[in-house]
Amino acid sequence: MRHLPCLTITACSVAIALPLTAAENAPPAKTVRVLAVGNSFSANALRYLPEIVKQAGNGQQLIVDHECIGGCSLQRHWANVEAFEKDPNAPASKPTGKGLRERLQANRWDYVTLQQYSMESGRPETYRPYADHLYAYIKKYAPQAEVVFHETWAYRADDPGFRTGFTQNDMYRQLRQAYGGVAKDLGCRIIPVGDAFRNAERDPAWGNPFPVPGFVPASAVFPALPDQRRSLHAGFSWGDDGKGGHQLHYDGHHAGTAGEYLAAAVWYEFLFKDNVIGNPFVPPGLTAADTAVLQRIAHQTVSGGERPPLP
Repeated sequence: MRHLPCLTITACSVAIALPLTAAENAPPAKTVRVLAVGNSFSANALRYLPEIVKQAGNGQQLIVDHECIGGCSLQRHWANVEAFEKDPNAPASKPTGKGLRERLQANRWDYVTLQQYSMESGRPETYRPYADHLYAYIKKYAPQAEVVFHETWAYRADDPGFRTGFTQNDMYRQLRQAYGGVAKDLGCRIIPVGDAFRNAERDPAWGNPFPVPGFVPASAVFPALPDQRRSLHAGFSWGDDGKGGHQLHYDGHHAGTAGEYLAAAVWYEFLFKDNVIGNPFVPPGLTAADTAVLQRIAHQTVSGGERPPLP
């Protein structure tokens, strides 16, 4: 609590304590500046973060920039840096319109996040030496920023990429170990979104009911869809087949609304060091009960340090 200085009204220095106004008694507004260096998975995590911050109602401010390239790996991000440093005027050197150095120097960032391309997230050999190079580059041009790793998530359990002998359990175990190894070596903290997804899928109040018994994609007829209310991923959807009919699509990689909300809640707890439980924002497609469960899981994962056991 901040106190006003005492007022001297006589030679005897009698102090008069003045009451604080509501504004003076409130905690100071906190501004967090974050630059995300990632791909569509960081876009998923950032989608609802500004609204969570806004509706926290405590004067917090978020300033965010995003070096976002779909499907981009750490290796490709570093290749873009090398191209920019060789010729900053070449369009190919800044595929997002700016070079990473330009983004780093554009603000006094509190955090810069890094992440691996999801299909390589469980292969530790794909992180090095690119993570080391990017870390050094960030510290050179934004020395005040804390470099953190955004731990991405495993695909949905019914993703066709999983096969006999390799499952969602394997993907989660491998990506957690890979992120953990590089973060430890570089002395970085982790935004544990992958852990939060895993905690949610193991939580009795949320669960992981995939694959859905009885739903056969090959024989599905529009508009039939499985029950995906507990899906953290985009999952099944119907789209136009280009011939006036409908085509069933599946995306077990990217986050759906629930997953985007959970990821944003984890980022909020991590970046602002504030409890997300009770935040009034409810994304379209979710219920207040849904968000309450996901808020609890995000809080337990970040502030409670609850890491799921490795499968």
